[in-house]
Amino acid sequence: MNQLQALLNDSLIRTKHVENAAIIDIKERKVCASTFGFNVPPENALSLIYAFYKNLLQVRRGGLCFKEKYYKCVRADEHSIYLQNPEGGLIVVKTKTFILVATYRVDMYPSVCVEAVEKLGKRNTWS
Repeated sequence: MNQLQALLNDSLIRTKHVENAAIIDIKERKVCASTFGFNVPPENALSLIYAFYKNLLQVRRGGLCFKEKYYKCVRADEHSIYLQNPEGGLIVVKTKTFILVATYRVDMYPSVCVEAVEKLGKRNTWS
């Protein structure tokens, strides 16, 4: 397990608020770490990157399709996007070099993902 995967597990999965998570390297345009069994297809990774850089207004209005499920946008700004559907939610958080994507159940709190990103930022592996 690499250092980023360990951080995902320690900062997110152990909270029991997040089901799955992955870190996407913006420059490389690919997933560089993910929790066990959470596969983010390359087209979904690109879609999340473009959501911040080209399509944020469209995501706010029309939601986002991720892993063949549609999510309605609850809130979006230049650093984070909160989305939900009847089965659960999705949060996407952007830093300078990475995008964190995490799934959560409807009864959980997506703000835990934002707190985790802040923790990760304090450790020099996250920019």
